[in-house]
This record gives sequence, structure tokens and C-alpha cells, in this order.
Amino acid sequence: MAADPVVFDIGNVLVRWDPVPAVAAGVGEERALAFLGDPAFDFPTWNHAQDEGRSWEEAERTATEAFPHYAEEIAAYRANFDASLLGEVEGSVAIVHELRDAGVPLVALTNWSAELFGQALARFDVLKAFDDIVVSGVEGCAKPDPRIFAVLGERLGRPLDGVVFTDDSPRNVLAAGVAGLDAIPFTTPEDLRVEMIARGLPLAPAG
Repeated sequence: MAADPVVFDIGNVLVRWDPVPAVAAGVGEERALAFLGDPAFDFPTWNHAQDEGRSWEEAERTATEAFPHYAEEIAAYRANFDASLLGEVEGSVAIVHELRDAGVPLVALTNWSAELFGQALARFDVLKAFDDIVVSGVEGCAKPDPRIFAVLGERLGRPLDGVVFTDDSPRNVLAAGVAGLDAIPFTTPEDLRVEMIARGLPLAPAG
């Protein structure tokens, strides 16, 4: 009998992401922090639209028209995107490899721009451990939209009920639970290991 799959978010679960270094590479840290913290611009909402499939060309054009004083900041993020990827979350990566070695099917479900996801694939070997990766920007919908969980179910070829899933976003965890997943809020790799062991997954106890 085949093992049940386990589903991982990527950003800040497996790969550390922070937009500050990317914007700062173009305009300096002080301006980057002011831009990213400006509620009038609302970087998270703007960036989420690219995760939902909006092109970066359109995103930058419309944002620059609305906020011309941020033109350099807007352009800097995509131009220096690689600098926002700060490295692997080692403890989480260790969990992925242990599950892989034990024969557990692995799938990633990530909110990520289709145009930029290739940079992560090129840099982080942990992503090669997955049987499938559902990228929101490719699908045209992003967590917490229920449609992305429907896509996940189609890709898994089975109901989502009871499938273990972890994500660092509370709203995504909530939406995953509504979709039927056994959703674990990600806080630390150590806590994730404990939660997964409690669910019977083949992992060694920490320490």
C-alpha cells in the first residue's frame, strides 16, 4: 500500500525569503524599508497578484504609474530577486530528505510568480526531492484561494482529506484545513518534526 503524500509550502518553510535585500540592492536599505513598509503601496498585496499569475511587466508598469516616486524601488525587486532568497531552512530540508528516503511521496504547493520560480529551482537542490510542485503563478490562483487546493487535489489524484500539509501563513493553514488537509502551522523545523512524528510519519526524533 502506497504511503500518503506530504505537502510542503516553500517560502520560509524550505527556503528563506525576504524582499528587503532585493530592493536594497537597487536603492539602499533605508529606502527599501520605507517602500516595503508603506501601507499606501501595500507590497504584500501587489506581490500576491504576481503569485496569482499577473505578469511582472504589467505589475511594474501599473505600480510605477500609480507611485512614480517609487519607480526605482519597484524595478529593483524583480531585478535583484535572487538576493531575496536567503538560503535553505536546514532543519526543514532534513525532514524532506528523511521522508524521501523513507519512500513518502512529496509535493510542494507554493505561492510564487511563474516568471521567477525558475531561480529557486536552479539554486535549491531540496526542490528536486519533490514528485510534483504546484506553482500558483502557473495555475493562475494562489493560497488561500480554494481553487489552488482543488488543483492540488487533481494533481495528487486523491481526496485531500487527511493529507499532511505545512505552511507558515496562518490564513493559508486555515484555508488548507477547510479544504480537508491536515494542516500544520509551520513555526520551526523542530516543532514541525514533532508534529509529523505525532502523525506517524517516518522521522527520527530530534536530538
